[in-house]
Amino acid sequence: MADYKAPLRDIRFVLNEVFEADKLWQSLPGLNGAIDWETADAMLEEAGKITSQTIAPLNRSGDEEGAKWDNGVVTTPAGFKQAYSTYAEGGWVGLGGNPDFGGLGMPKTLGVQVEEMVYGANNSFALYPALTAGCCLALDAHGSEELKQAYLPNLYAGTWAGTMCLTEPHCGTDLGIIRTKAVPQADGSYAVTGTKIFITGGEHDLTENIIHLVLAKLPDAPAGPKGISLFLVPKFMVNADGSLGERNPVNCGSIEHKMGIKASATCVMNFDGAKGYLIGEVNKGLNAMFTMMNYERLSIGIQGIGCSEASYQSAVAYARDRIQSRAPTGAQQPDKAADPIIVHPDVRRMLLTIKSMTEGSRAFSTYVGSQLDISKYADDADIKKKAEDLVALLTPVAKAFFTDVGLENCVHGQQVFGGHGYVREWGQEQLVRDVRIAQIYEGTNGIQALDLMGRKTVANNGAFVKVFLDEVRGFIAANQDKELAEFIQPLAKAIDNLDELTSLVIDRSKTNPNEIGAASVEYLHVFGYTAYAYMWAMMAKSAVARLADDADGFYQSKIGTGRFFVKRMLPRIHSLSESVRAGSEPLYELDAAQF
Repeated sequence: MADYKAPLRDIRFVLNEVFEADKLWQSLPGLNGAIDWETADAMLEEAGKITSQTIAPLNRSGDEEGAKWDNGVVTTPAGFKQAYSTYAEGGWVGLGGNPDFGGLGMPKTLGVQVEEMVYGANNSFALYPALTAGCCLALDAHGSEELKQAYLPNLYAGTWAGTMCLTEPHCGTDLGIIRTKAVPQADGSYAVTGTKIFITGGEHDLTENIIHLVLAKLPDAPAGPKGISLFLVPKFMVNADGSLGERNPVNCGSIEHKMGIKASATCVMNFDGAKGYLIGEVNKGLNAMFTMMNYERLSIGIQGIGCSEASYQSAVAYARDRIQSRAPTGAQQPDKAADPIIVHPDVRRMLLTIKSMTEGSRAFSTYVGSQLDISKYADDADIKKKAEDLVALLTPVAKAFFTDVGLENCVHGQQVFGGHGYVREWGQEQLVRDVRIAQIYEGTNGIQALDLMGRKTVANNGAFVKVFLDEVRGFIAANQDKELAEFIQPLAKAIDNLDELTSLVIDRSKTNPNEIGAASVEYLHVFGYTAYAYMWAMMAKSAVARLADDADGFYQSKIGTGRFFVKRMLPRIHSLSESVRAGSEPLYELDAAQF
């Protein structure tokens, strides 16, 4: 297994050359000049070092040892605690946090690059700070000043960790039927009682305290999702002077034994009248929780990118080294018994599939990150509104498409190794196991597709989609240069197809609500490939402009990879589109008993 190396050259290309991040950051008044390219570049370099040298070496050992549970106490694998301390001391947990409470205040366009590196190095490790960051987002946006002062500084510092406690044994997606109760107390706090499952980092030994964000209902709450409130429930109470007090009655009943991410503690958490504090308004808990969901779902999507990159690095190193058979055109290394397998068309197909989709994903995560930054930091109302609409539209695409693609990529990387890919020592089978969860948690990919098709497209008659289509068509109109025609023309056809498909589903759904769910997954994938065509057109534009100074072939490689995407990957939209056009009827011809 090749050692993971942070893909800094590719990250710098996307962030600085394609999206011109420095110009973006300087144009956003809300950032207050907090970041420039020189600072960002130095931070990327440091992130590359800690992920490659400190976190990645724990990936395999962490998988083999796993998190351990003993009578309510959870122990992370050897080396995790020290690595987490090093990571926290570098300020990485609070990278995007509010500077008023000790966060670094960095933009999401930088944050997504760091997240990719951490996921690429070690999925299980990455989840601990990712959940803390999400907890901080909700608390910062909706918590009282008193709660923020008491909890955010230690959360940003990594001294304390955070969780999200949503799911219960009888409910996952349908949070409206949760049973966890919060009873008001005389001192203004609440007694929280209930059981939550699948809680990432619910208990561990990495930090001195763990802060749980818990969805619960007051005794007189309205039925359904309108009756949900959000509460902050600490593992240890916090005294007035900031020191830790008595243990709160919240305990880990067990941890799950999972297919992958085995070093990440996935906990059953029992709240037995634990003291909690309301975040936001009563019965507005889902609103508070969803503040963090755009960020968290993008983060989990990035797990797919990180795994893809790790799989590619290992697969391409193996393909260059492993010799088997001769090239179809004759011996390439006649002094050896056979040629390296990278000469074979099918191996190249797999490697280029991973490469083109991973680089497309990286560009798209940066694009979505830029829209999050604009929506947060811009002062022009129209610009903010456009970015907010795009974030709402593209978040389910990013979460689901990144992770669907991530599994496919990791399977291709495993396949390059042949039988060795099925053996633990090479690391590819772990990546396949680890990446699989990303399609399931933070809202399954089927739910993401329903969100895209139903709430984000049909519900507003395609208004959000039109914002995206108009932007891409503006790019197409402005880039009619002959050098870019091979990217622009397929993009234009793909955009027209997406436009037509959107109108078709909206129209059909007016008389048959089944059409939304029947079209949703394939529609999301059509959207994903089309969005990547836009990303590749932008990357090709940047690469073409720099060919004159392409001493090491980096930019020519970008153009060649983009050509592969346009000619071999983008055509997938045609079969997917035909599936959408087939409608819902084939799904409902069988009665339940006929399955």
